[in-house]
Amino acid sequence: MTAFTTRPEILGTFGVVTSTHWIASAVGMSILEKGGNAFDAAVATGFVLQIVEPHLCGPGGDMPAVIYSKKKDKVEVICAQGTAPAGATLEHYASEGLSLIPGDGLLATVIPGSFGGWMLMLRDYGKLTVRDVLEPAILYAEHGHPVLPRVSETIAGLADFYRQEWPTSYETWLPGGFAPEPWSNFKNPVLAETWKRVVAEAENKSGREAQIEAARDAYYRGFVAEAIDAYLRKAEVMDASGQRHKGVLTADDMANWSPTIEEPLTYDYHGWTIAKIGPWGQGPAFLQTLSLLKGFDLAAMEPAGADFVHTITEAMKLAFADREVYYGDPNFSKVPLDILLSDAYAEERRKLITSQASYDLRPGRLPGFESQYDLTMDMLETPEAKAGVVYEPTMSHLREKRGDTVHIDVIDREGNMVSVTPSGGWLQSSPVIPGLGFCLNSRAQMFWLKPGLPSSLAPGKRPRTTLTPSLGLYEGRPTLAFGTPGGDQQEQWQLSFFLRYAHHGMNLQEAIDQPLFHSAHFPSSFYPRTREPGSITAEANFSAEVLDALRKKGHKLTVAPEWTVGRLTAARRDASGLLRAAATPRLMQAYAVGR
Repeated sequence: MTAFTTRPEILGTFGVVTSTHWIASAVGMSILEKGGNAFDAAVATGFVLQIVEPHLCGPGGDMPAVIYSKKKDKVEVICAQGTAPAGATLEHYASEGLSLIPGDGLLATVIPGSFGGWMLMLRDYGKLTVRDVLEPAILYAEHGHPVLPRVSETIAGLADFYRQEWPTSYETWLPGGFAPEPWSNFKNPVLAETWKRVVAEAENKSGREAQIEAARDAYYRGFVAEAIDAYLRKAEVMDASGQRHKGVLTADDMANWSPTIEEPLTYDYHGWTIAKIGPWGQGPAFLQTLSLLKGFDLAAMEPAGADFVHTITEAMKLAFADREVYYGDPNFSKVPLDILLSDAYAEERRKLITSQASYDLRPGRLPGFESQYDLTMDMLETPEAKAGVVYEPTMSHLREKRGDTVHIDVIDREGNMVSVTPSGGWLQSSPVIPGLGFCLNSRAQMFWLKPGLPSSLAPGKRPRTTLTPSLGLYEGRPTLAFGTPGGDQQEQWQLSFFLRYAHHGMNLQEAIDQPLFHSAHFPSSFYPRTREPGSITAEANFSAEVLDALRKKGHKLTVAPEWTVGRLTAARRDASGLLRAAATPRLMQAYAVGR
């Protein structure tokens, strides 16, 4: 008898699209039907998510993608994580009286990268035009879309703050002075006009690639950059520090930045090769955890059992502790990935995993990095963070948090694959830029304002992002694209999904439907950088016996309501060409489509 799942695993041969909103997934599928490939579909889906999930991502945000191009027969990373502006120096932020970068406002922004990344994907891998991929987003911005209850609640909760401190956001999100009612038809006509103008400027050129370059110029060197520059030169706005600050981003910063194509970081595990972004993100933590888990028989553990949850959590604690000390933009500091991903290092670290939960932050102290280790640990032992809202793109319904993230997986009949996690520039990040209809991101909050660390603030440096899409090759063949929103939880939810899929014979939907868990044991990547030693949050979907067993193992347990943790999506291509896709039922937004 077939096991019950909340939704069917989608099967087909033509194409599959799965994302965190059903409208966006349908738009991506329409692009495949129109003759576009997986890259075209991902771009159009990404722009629509900015409209229908504006509390989760926006046009001023960022995105990394892990992709497989059938034409190139190669897995690559598109890095559209914007860098810190030229004026973002430690000295400047110290002069502003800050010891931590605020979680919102104008000092929290880096160069917006997502538009450049989407245009690079379209130009180098896609087949369609700027108009083709932007038209659906323009439609929903101009004529409206059913506003999600969570969007309505978020806007209503910020109404007084917007009215008093961010009037441009008040005008955009509370037209007529009222937050939109849940499921009402909500429009952003100013953003629609911005995208129309980008399309018009693109079509002043002849030829697809010339049009894409013209669109990029309109954003980074034209009217969009000019509007951002003009606003930031004068604006001084309230942020999470409780003070008003001016930003440091300029039109010159935007004009001099471009996204990049990079090699992925990979690790081999039980026939799979998992491809992730590099240490400018948290991708290596996924791979480090796999290296530790190689020494355990996970297949013999119940996939929703206490031993499974405990073992994975304790391994993640060790990997994420290393993240705090060693990860950062490799263009600025040496990251010892050769050691961190070595069998010898994993074997030694694995000895730290016992039958009881650890409450200690235990990064490895590597030869040649002792001073970096000591500096980081000293800083973390004397946190300057204050209790309050965590400005983290994670599960806002589980705590009072602001912001979120989205995810997209696409595979077409040719075998092209995209796993991409757009984020940033959500409506809570900073004030809407007049005349553009969108705001900037708050990714700079991931930098530390202490010198000498891999993630210390510096001009031109990438913040150590939490965005972390995944692509899996099975026996060398590109097979699986997967990911989730969730800040520091992204790798954690993806790990439990992947390990259940790899070890327990589940299909994609079965693995996604399994109860989820995560820990806040290590410092948050987001302001105010707090941590909860020994913590686990687990869904009530776990049995009472499992939850009790986790308590007995010493975990500081928080039980979340059923079906509330994680927003996983996944897509697969079998060797036969059969395509599969699935999406979480949690929050009742994500959807997989295909045929």
